[in-house]
Amino acid sequence: MTVAAKILTFLQQLEPTFPLPNSIAVMNPFRQPDTLRLCHLFYQKFYNDRHPRSLILGINPGRFGGGITGIPFTDPVRLQSGCGIDNDFPKRQELSSVFIYDMIAAFGGPALFYSQYYISSISPLGFTRDQKNLNYYDDKQLEDGIRAFVVSCLQQQLQFGLKTGTVYCLGEGKNFAYLSKLNRDYRFFDKVVALAHPRFIMQYKLKTKQQYIEQYLCQLGQERRP
Repeated sequence: MTVAAKILTFLQQLEPTFPLPNSIAVMNPFRQPDTLRLCHLFYQKFYNDRHPRSLILGINPGRFGGGITGIPFTDPVRLQSGCGIDNDFPKRQELSSVFIYDMIAAFGGPALFYSQYYISSISPLGFTRDQKNLNYYDDKQLEDGIRAFVVSCLQQQLQFGLKTGTVYCLGEGKNFAYLSKLNRDYRFFDKVVALAHPRFIMQYKLKTKQQYIEQYLCQLGQERRP
């Protein structure tokens, strides 16, 4: 099977296997036919091969990016303008997606970037509370409750043929701490490298965005193939 086929099989089978605390709802965009169709187009375009890739892990999908398109850190604007995949979703941008695709452009473009990296999240499903984005670690009961789900998702995704030397964690605080503890317990990867989260950069460090792009390129560039 190609990497694309393995990814699409995984996404179509994703279901929350954990109890949800009161007032928290799960986002599973892969239950939406339009989203699933776009995922097929995206992964067949960029992952229709058997090459090993390094893994980049975010927190969990947001309402205006992966929660709509099903593709991590890819809002409808970037899906169309950056990836060349037309879609009918409202063209509302997500700040994290803006940074990631500026970084991808500096890296050499989506074709080159996605040939070497696979982006996912600690939780491939997203969460909301009162119709607002919620990070899994913002609710202790949710954070504890998704552990088995997170472990299972990582184990399944490693079967895509991902490299296990270094995993890149988006988020230098709680997300990094959570992934580091998981990695100590399960030894998924040799090393966990933290990168500043795109949302943090765009919201609080916008004036130095280019410096953060260069930091990303420096870290990721260590594994770039010639």
